[in-house]
Amino acid sequence: MTSNTNQKTKSTLDDFGREIGEAARKLEQESEKMIAYLNNEVVPAIRTNSSKALKVAADKLTRLAEYMERHTKPK
Repeated sequence: MTSNTNQKTKSTLDDFGREIGEAARKLEQESEKMIAYLNNEVVPAIRTNSSKALKVAADKLTRLAEYMERHTKPK
């Protein structure tokens, strides 16, 4: 290989390394944004909806128990 070819190869590898480094930094920034969004928006919504779902289920189970009590024949 000639000196000029070595320099071009090194320059190309350096450019590639910088591009990879920049991509990694951007990925890290976007990952941090995604984690913050999940923690601040998604998790609270899931907790709220889960609580509501449990309350609805509890109410329906209470109604079912009351129905069973009314329609069960004593032995």
